[in-house]
Parts: sequence; C-alpha cells; structure tokens
Amino acid sequence: MFNCDVFRIPRFDTCRGGPYHARAMGNALRDRRTPADLATAGQVIEIAEKIGTFRRLAAAVEHDLGALPAATLPSEWRDAAVTGRLSFGFADAHERLPMLEGRVSVTTDAVCQRCLEPFKLPVTAELRLLFPGEGGASAAAEGLEVWELDEPTLQPLDLVDEALIMAMPLAPMHADRALCKVAAEGPVREAAPSRPFAGLRDEMRRKN
Repeated sequence: MFNCDVFRIPRFDTCRGGPYHARAMGNALRDRRTPADLATAGQVIEIAEKIGTFRRLAAAVEHDLGALPAATLPSEWRDAAVTGRLSFGFADAHERLPMLEGRVSVTTDAVCQRCLEPFKLPVTAELRLLFPGEGGASAAAEGLEVWELDEPTLQPLDLVDEALIMAMPLAPMHADRALCKVAAEGPVREAAPSRPFAGLRDEMRRKN
C-alpha cells in the first residue's frame, strides 16, 4: 500500500482520507491588477461569459429593448454569450509599455431603428491597446490605441465592457434589408431618433 508519510510527496490534498483542498483560484477577467503585472505574467484570458455580466453593456441593451411592447420583448437576452480572448504583453523590448491584444464578440438582441422590430445584432470588437508606462507613448504605439487609466490597476472585464459598447452601431439596423419590414415594403425612411449607445460612447471617448 502506498504510504505518503514515507515518500513525503507534496500535495494539495491529504493522504489520510480527508477532503481535497484545492488552491484558491481567482477570476482573471474580474481581478484588478496593473497593466505591467498582467504583461509581465503574459496573461491570457479566454472569455466565455453572458452579456448580463457586463454592467454598462447590459444596461444599454436593456434601455434599447425597453422601447418594445412586452409581447415582442426577447426573452433571456441577458444570456447571450460573450466570447473572445485577451492577451497581455509588452510593446517594447525594454518592457516599459504594457499592451493588450484581443478580440471579443457577442450576438445581442437589439431594436432595428428602421422598422422598430427586434433582431439579432452581431458585434465584434478588436482590441489593440497600449498602456503608457515609464517611457510614455512612443513609436512602439504605432497601430495601437493609447489607453489612459484613471487608477493604477485595471479590471479586464471593464475593458471588454467598453470595447463592445464602442463597437455597437449608433443606430442598429438589419444588415439584410430583406428582413427589415420597412425596407421590404418601400423606400427606406430616416432612422428613428433613438440612439441607445450614443451617450455611453460619447462618455467613453471623453474619458479616454
């Protein structure tokens, strides 16, 4: 019979029939760390969340869908899957300029601003962000968007939240006009004035 006391093999659990004690693991998407820490660790985050996880995005979608009659309101819209991948590293050889590259996608329920009917809106955001470090923004920033932070740490979830909102069209409409009632019935009228994502996008542009 194998005897742990003899071989003294380090383990997380116990050899005497007790419960398994796994080392606590955080959620990299929700953890707050500095960009330099994330870059040094070469942090890679695989995203598989629901739209309801992203507070501001969910609020904007909810506001948009609030214009619909209760009978046509899509059910379980908060369960739409947000998927993607984030990868942290450095943009320079001296490791002074943390950067993030990634891609996130979601297919959310929205209201067509042409026919005012609900439809599925695919949204994809490409992230190529540079976080100014000791050397500030430099030639290494070419092709990257400089992302200023209000505090030393960041939560990757917030970056995804903002990126998806920024990628939302100001006036969502059916991409296939054959599926849009107004476009199918006659001349296209001007888009409705409701622009559910415009305010959030303007606020984020001012912030960054």
